[in-house]
Amino acid sequence: MPGASGHVVIVGGGISGLSAAYDLARAGASHTVFEKRSRPGGVIETRVNQGCVLECGPDSFITQKPEALALIKELGLDAGVIGSNDRERRTYIWKHGRLVRLPEGVMMMVPTRAMPILKSPLLGWRTKIRMGLEYFRRPGSPGDRSVAEFVTDHFGQETLDYLAEPLLSGIYGGDPARLSVQSVLPRFLQMEEKYGSLVRAVLAARGTAGPSGPLFRTLQSGLGKLIDALASRVKIAQKEVEAIERVAGGGFRARVAGDWIPASNVILAGPAWSAVDLLRSVDAPLVDLLGSVEYSSSLTLSLIYRSAEFDGMHAGHGFLVPKQERERLAACTYVGAKFLGRIPDDRIVLRCFFGGAGDAAILNESDEALVVIARQELRRMTGLTAAPVSYEIARWPRSMAQYTVGHAKRVEEIRARAASIPGLHLAGNAYEGIGIPDCIRTGRAAARRIIGDS
Repeated sequence: MPGASGHVVIVGGGISGLSAAYDLARAGASHTVFEKRSRPGGVIETRVNQGCVLECGPDSFITQKPEALALIKELGLDAGVIGSNDRERRTYIWKHGRLVRLPEGVMMMVPTRAMPILKSPLLGWRTKIRMGLEYFRRPGSPGDRSVAEFVTDHFGQETLDYLAEPLLSGIYGGDPARLSVQSVLPRFLQMEEKYGSLVRAVLAARGTAGPSGPLFRTLQSGLGKLIDALASRVKIAQKEVEAIERVAGGGFRARVAGDWIPASNVILAGPAWSAVDLLRSVDAPLVDLLGSVEYSSSLTLSLIYRSAEFDGMHAGHGFLVPKQERERLAACTYVGAKFLGRIPDDRIVLRCFFGGAGDAAILNESDEALVVIARQELRRMTGLTAAPVSYEIARWPRSMAQYTVGHAKRVEEIRARAASIPGLHLAGNAYEGIGIPDCIRTGRAAARRIIGDS
């Protein structure tokens, strides 16, 4: 039976693979992380330009999930943890030619305060009345369906178009008509089953909420610091794993640069699609299941301006562009407003988001064309005419897993199939969560199974 006594091959040097390797290293288990890119970290990448700390991928992790902060503390990096500037947290939605502030007290698409919703021009009176009547909805158990069906059933089409879709697009880059409410919004599905009304459920949960704090946390000097700390503690090889085969008697062998490396255990910590070719000779049904997990692509463009020259609207933490109103720009974050101390006082950084379901083609645009597209849209939305003094672009093809309807059942089948292959482990954002804490959890869980930690 494969165990920690042999060598562990980890395919993928993102946060999932590095987290697994970290625990293996602490347990004294022989391991190698194989990462074909020139640097580890996957979509987590921090760059510094003009004294500005710029995140090319995720800029933070959600506070409610403990795995990221726990790992940061273990690595001795907790002194550098900062929270989002929630005292001045304002988000805007682009609607009908202007930026409209998101009403206070909205949790995803659920209103928790009446007056901000009633006063807001973001939603029409028909939607506001429907939100009020939703309070009296009775419990039911309709099960999994699309996010679009779930939201419109509770609050109507306008709520989907101008609240749920833009907010979810920034997380998943997906289409609500295809995303699974069970996998994307499990908490709200549970609320529906218990209370019927999401409004009543959220209000009831207020009294049982834990201690308040910032919604998001990150590292002052960038999340790349977390990657550097993990990478310094594990064995990494900048090589591509070309194939994986099972070995008679147990275990595997991995072909790397034409050579075969024996392994007692293999952790596949990259996107689900990257495992398809590797596992063709291992298990055809598992390959089919992994290949059914869809992905969308994304791109971030950080534009750096001199503060003295910036003539656009200051829109709080940033704004979202609903699909209904979108040309190419999906969202924009004002980095210095969201996280204090990352941007010098004489600079302003706008982080623009492109891509998602339906616009993978944006990744093929040249750097120069992307800057032109962003400047044109920012001028239309914020009045910004100043030219940036510098910029950073990061392209992430097929990086965001899409949890389409039926995803939970699909993952259950994937896990069962993988469990039937001794020594094979899966980690990453394709399964039970796409955030940094989720990826850390899956990586460390794979390591625990190998070293036999309960």
